[in-house]
Amino acid sequence: MSARDLISGEAELDSQEDDESFDEETGQVRRKPNGVNGVNGHMDDSSEEEDDDDDEEAAAAIRKDFIVEDDEEPEERERRRRERKKRRREEREEEEAGLDEEDLDLIGEANPDFERRTTNEPKLKRLKRGHKEDRDGPRPKGVDNIFDSEEEDEVDYRNQRQPHRTDPRNLQDEFADFIEEDFDDRDGAPDDDDADVARPTGRAYTGIKDATGLDEAALEDMKEAFGEGDEYDWALNIQDQEEEDGQRVIDPADPDAIAKGLELKDVFEPSQLAEKLLTDEDNEIRAIDVPERFQLARKPYKDLVLTAEQFKEEGIWISDDIWKRKSMDPALKEPFGKAVAKVLEFMVVDEYEVPFIIQHRKDYIIHSERTPVTPDPSNPSAPEFAISAEKLLTNSELWRIFDLDLKFRALIEKRNALSDTYKKLQDMADFEDPVFEEMLPKATTMEELQDVQDYLHFQHASRLADLAAVNASSTSNGTHRRPGSSKALFERIRNSRVYSLVRAFGITADAFAQNALKEGRRQYTEEPTERPDDLADSEAIMDPPDYSTGAQCLRAAKAMFAEEIFLSPKMRKVMRAGYYEDGVIECFRTDKGLRRIDEHHPYYDFKYLRNQQVPDIARQPDLFLRMIRAEEEGLVEIKIRMQNAGSFKKRLYGEIESDNFSEIADAWNRERREVLDLALLKLEKLTARGVKENLKIECEDQVASRCREEFSKKLDQAPYKPRGMQLGTIPRVLAISNGAGAFGREAVVWAWVEEDGRVLENGKFTDLFLGDPDRGQEDGADVKALVKVIERRKPDVIGLSGFSADTRKLYKLLEEIIERKDLRGAEYEDEDGTERTDKLDLIVVNDEVARLYQTSQRATLEHPGFAPLTRYCVGLAKYLQSPLKEYAALSKDIISITMDPAQSYVPQEKIFKFLETALVDIVNLVGVEINDAVSDWYSANLLPYTSGLGPRKAQQLLKVINLNGGNVATRAELVGDADQQRVGAVGPRVWANCASFLYIDFDSSDQEADYLDNTRVHPEDYDLGRKMAADALELDEEDIDAETTENGAGAIVRKLVRDDQQEKVNDLILEEYAEQLENNFNQRKRATLETIRAELLSPYEELREKFTLLSSEEIFTQFTGETRDTLYEGMIVPVSIKRVGEDFIEARMDCGIEGTVPATEISNRPDIPPRQLFQQFQTVQAKVMYLNRKTLAAGFSLREDDLRNPTKREHDRMPGDWDDAQERADKESMKEKNDVSGRTQRVVKHPLFKPFNSAQAQEFLGSQARGDVVIRPSSKGVDHLAITWKVSDNIYQHIDVLELDKSSQFSSGGTLKIGGKWSFSDLDELIVTHVKAMAKKVDDMMLHEKYQNGSKAETERWLSTYTEANPKRSVYAFCIDPKHPGYFNLCFKAGQHAQLQSWPVKVVPNAFELKGNPYTDMRALCNGFKLMFSNMQSGKRR
Repeated sequence: MSARDLISGEAELDSQEDDESFDEETGQVRRKPNGVNGVNGHMDDSSEEEDDDDDEEAAAAIRKDFIVEDDEEPEERERRRRERKKRRREEREEEEAGLDEEDLDLIGEANPDFERRTTNEPKLKRLKRGHKEDRDGPRPKGVDNIFDSEEEDEVDYRNQRQPHRTDPRNLQDEFADFIEEDFDDRDGAPDDDDADVARPTGRAYTGIKDATGLDEAALEDMKEAFGEGDEYDWALNIQDQEEEDGQRVIDPADPDAIAKGLELKDVFEPSQLAEKLLTDEDNEIRAIDVPERFQLARKPYKDLVLTAEQFKEEGIWISDDIWKRKSMDPALKEPFGKAVAKVLEFMVVDEYEVPFIIQHRKDYIIHSERTPVTPDPSNPSAPEFAISAEKLLTNSELWRIFDLDLKFRALIEKRNALSDTYKKLQDMADFEDPVFEEMLPKATTMEELQDVQDYLHFQHASRLADLAAVNASSTSNGTHRRPGSSKALFERIRNSRVYSLVRAFGITADAFAQNALKEGRRQYTEEPTERPDDLADSEAIMDPPDYSTGAQCLRAAKAMFAEEIFLSPKMRKVMRAGYYEDGVIECFRTDKGLRRIDEHHPYYDFKYLRNQQVPDIARQPDLFLRMIRAEEEGLVEIKIRMQNAGSFKKRLYGEIESDNFSEIADAWNRERREVLDLALLKLEKLTARGVKENLKIECEDQVASRCREEFSKKLDQAPYKPRGMQLGTIPRVLAISNGAGAFGREAVVWAWVEEDGRVLENGKFTDLFLGDPDRGQEDGADVKALVKVIERRKPDVIGLSGFSADTRKLYKLLEEIIERKDLRGAEYEDEDGTERTDKLDLIVVNDEVARLYQTSQRATLEHPGFAPLTRYCVGLAKYLQSPLKEYAALSKDIISITMDPAQSYVPQEKIFKFLETALVDIVNLVGVEINDAVSDWYSANLLPYTSGLGPRKAQQLLKVINLNGGNVATRAELVGDADQQRVGAVGPRVWANCASFLYIDFDSSDQEADYLDNTRVHPEDYDLGRKMAADALELDEEDIDAETTENGAGAIVRKLVRDDQQEKVNDLILEEYAEQLENNFNQRKRATLETIRAELLSPYEELREKFTLLSSEEIFTQFTGETRDTLYEGMIVPVSIKRVGEDFIEARMDCGIEGTVPATEISNRPDIPPRQLFQQFQTVQAKVMYLNRKTLAAGFSLREDDLRNPTKREHDRMPGDWDDAQERADKESMKEKNDVSGRTQRVVKHPLFKPFNSAQAQEFLGSQARGDVVIRPSSKGVDHLAITWKVSDNIYQHIDVLELDKSSQFSSGGTLKIGGKWSFSDLDELIVTHVKAMAKKVDDMMLHEKYQNGSKAETERWLSTYTEANPKRSVYAFCIDPKHPGYFNLCFKAGQHAQLQSWPVKVVPNAFELKGNPYTDMRALCNGFKLMFSNMQSGKRR
């Protein structure tokens, strides 16, 4: 194992300590004496430092002594090489030592007082090597893009700039040189030389402080955001070497060969390239002129070509699937089928995406009828016909057509494969199989195709084996799939004389299935002349040695016949139809579910569910998906059976039995019934499994569709509209939040965001309260500060949100301040032109995006100096300014937002696929200003969802536009313009998809500008738009020719706009236009003409709905996290007592809702004072008596009789739907067990105590933060407590606490012991010094750069991938061990061909344990591991 690989970059020493710290919630700067505090987020730099330049000669000398080299090059050659490298490095530093414009913008945004300096000081250009035009000669592929990634490489490559050859026998020496310790052998003090070597990153920031005016803390934030700029110096050095040698670099592994130029895959790992969409496959997608989403979706079927018959079949297949889900007039079925076929043609043949079809082919999905109208004598000019139109396909159904097209392609691909296999079998042996030939074309689902495949493999197992052998010999690999043992058994029966006994049953499996299916003419059963046992004993049947007795022969024949029935495609179709029509679903609890699912468990509503019809369950997708999840957890078992199984079986008996009346007939009919019973046992299991799986997929699709619809509503809202402004105007926002802080005790944070998205000001209020003039109490000092901010900035709206119910109090305070101080918004003109102002709007903002934004890498890059809560406020403001852009910026993090309560039961990939379609719909409804997208990152986030584009093509589009000068003048430029030397950004087919959704603001002063480029009109319809404009202006042909000759093709529309004559287009009769187009050109354009008219009147008018304000119910859920299902009146909940009065108690629920307990509800013993029963901070059980969801207030009862009778949720069930008898029996059983155990319910006076068992504790902590704790009773007795704390998501550690020195059975122990090793005096000390200390170590581990956020298998795959990409490197990483809470796995791989190994790392208070050795921090743990591994390797070599 290479020591360099294990140690590189691990034990670097920090150059200095931070001069300040931040309040985690508010961002308040707590400065050390030499620091400078800022006001409202502004920081002033008051110190400067001189930068020390490293001496390259001295550093090289240190490295020379530090690195052991067994094979050094000649000294003179080495000196010249160092001088060359030093000269190149100095030239780069002079050229690139400053911050670029983008970085300075970010710094200025975080620090409004910062001013750029215009000195000639060196600038550091982050991660760049100069402009492309400044370089000489061609560059190898990818080098210019090396630094596009914002992530730092896992390994420090700086120590690899010079060759380092190591003798494997000197491994111990190598580790000794590379392991950096915090001590030496003499006196334990750090060695200065070693410290210098261990601090190689300091030089990267030489001179930055003077250039930017930032202090050390801000520089540290910038370093975390942008990296140090030298992560890939090793790659640059290789590139420099290639340039020096004329691109002729000798490959050390093959001196006679010339190595290829440096490429991206030589620098980055495959996973990094895939993440950045830079693989060869990604480049291929960019290059092909097909919409990106089509390429990705059809990738598995790209070689499949549908025939004309198959394409026609597909239209019918998709139409039937969608039609059965619609409630539409049956008379519309035929036009509906034609519409589906036409849409399919647009998608498959023309390769148009859904948004294009919605916008520009809408006439084909609208059915219109002309109905004659009775003439009106009083109105001679009235139209003769009334036109009625109905939209046949919705947006969701168009996306379903796209999805069904993929499923049909998979179906055809499998059908073709089966057909090819059958033809090959026929070529080998001349035969025909009527069943296969009949059923293959009829198979319309994957299940039916699988039935045909199973039939083929059963009926022709020997022929398939011969075919596989031939194929294996032809491919010379000598391998083929061996038939299973059961198939071999049936093949022996088929090839023996016993098969005559199978034919003697008088009817074939296919004929019987045809009877059961009620298809064609009935097939009658023929009766043999002998009894079955007599026939089996005959010489003509017995076939020794396998079948030497009649009983063996009969048993084998019955098994064979049953298997033929089981594998009959028709019989499976019969069973499937029966289950879907008469199947019922029932839920049975397991032994584990009996204990785990109590009346308060979310699964209780189906614990005893019975007799649920399959169609009924399909209409309750969330219920069935929860049942599936409970079954996966081992709590219930789902069974599907046929409701009338007895009558169904009796009917099948009649189809297989003969109609004769004789002893022989009765004997044969008994055997036939036994055969059918055998077949039905297998068929029932197979069918039930298939129905359950299909039902699961259907329910998942329904939930995903509901998520899509809900997300569409969230996206379909315009920015918050300021008073007096048009819909779509961006507001100026003051965003305020108290986060999770207690109102009145913790700071309130705010941020001011301009309409262009810039954060110009931010700060916090610590003294925000209104005084009482009647009592002479003045307002808090920050009330004046708030008023000044509002009067100075004139916001359009104040946006408010937070993480707790206390935010409601902040809302009421701000509402009162606005009213008392008469705060008003910006001035605007009303309809009469009068200037006016209104009371300032105050709204609660949906914060689901802001919560994700505050801790995102995006927020860190945009606002590196802001605290998380300030970024949260910025997220609130940006959401008010454009919900669409904020959701689009989340990318795949969209799935973190809950759109539906059942969303968690559906695979995330499916949810994201459906949510992406909603984004595509709304983005194309709104459109993207292409030049804004080039310059604005937020607008560029919309491009991947534009029709025809995707992430890769959007990147390519922006890249080419920048190559062409960074500006787009016309839509036509996007496909290239040879005359103006503009490169095409997209191909013609992609351009056709995206052109109308990428618009360009119209500049009337630019004679080349086309007004229609600023509209939703597609370039293919520009001529129609120009003709409509000419007709509206009443221009004749000569006028048109003169105008267009002088001013270009767009002159007519420009004239219409210039003369402000757009209203004239309303006078045009578009119906006549549409008729001419359809009659003369076979183009249906009626709806398109309406779109053109609307766009000529108002280009890209805002079509989204108004900004949606949260309802009281939504605000309740946002502030508390509770819903009507999780918190309701009559529910028993734990509350923490805040105050105990003489005749009342104030309490608070975990969700933050506060309430009171009146005197009558405190206890059943009114003679006992409340203070003798309850104490402050005590956690008790309470019953919710009333709940005000608007004011977030509640009333509680602590009476024993109320607690014994909680309100049960009523479920609307039909008789027979619930197994009441089983429920009663289980309750009695559990009561007996509890009585036998005699377990006493304890109550501990501590706010973290909950009367939970382990499962309830885990469920409670599921939504809590990492490190949160629950104290609960222990099952080991009254002298024990259990502590459950959350290690990570779905990982909880249970700690047994032994209580000693107890004064009574119910009191807490005076001494608390854990594991016989740690002792504590009380619970608070235990939690802080034991649990929280371990949680801190878990945080340290999971925030370390070597930690992998995945399973052990995923981590090991990452290690293997890394070593394959870097064969001479070794690597290690940590990952959590979910099976052993409190443990991590240290996984490592000592080279490409070494075995993967892992060691357990235990988390203990204030340390990590590895192999029994404690290490105080991650650095010590990493170094300890390296030393330990080094010693082990050395021991092996001895």
